[in-house]
Amino acid sequence: MAKQYQLLNADGTTYLSAEPGAYGGHRRTRIYGRLDCRSALLWIGKGHYIKHRVFFCDAEAAREAGYRPCSVCLPDDHTRWRSASADV
Repeated sequence: MAKQYQLLNADGTTYLSAEPGAYGGHRRTRIYGRLDCRSALLWIGKGHYIKHRVFFCDAEAAREAGYRPCSVCLPDDHTRWRSASADV
């Protein structure tokens, strides 16, 4: 049986996928980033973050679910998000 990955939809519901998520996020802070993000890996290494970890198929799904880009691993996306937020 093929491995199944639990991903988060834009509406906040989860679904099973044969493909792993391309981005990880933190449910409480509503931040998403790359799976190799040094900030997330630091917190995971300390034993934090894991129980609130979610995964997305792509950045668009993360944004549609209300998550913002990480300033550490996605600085350009974060700058655009911040500028757009300031315009509102």
